[in-house]
Amino acid sequence: MSEEMFATWAVRICVGFLIAMMFFIVFQLAHENKAGKYGTMILLIALMMGVLGFGIKLGVELILSHHGL
Repeated sequence: MSEEMFATWAVRICVGFLIAMMFFIVFQLAHENKAGKYGTMILLIALMMGVLGFGIKLGVELILSHHGL
């Protein structure tokens, strides 16, 4: 396994773990502050926008590497 491949997989795994931790932190924060359904939804939507951005980044990298660009 090359250093580049290891770094790529390490980033994907670590960011995935970080996203899971942030989900629980945001959910606990919303629960402790009694944010309600609307407040919790807004907090989770903000988190999911970041997750979506990371997913789009991975998709673009996959497409570019597939086409050799």
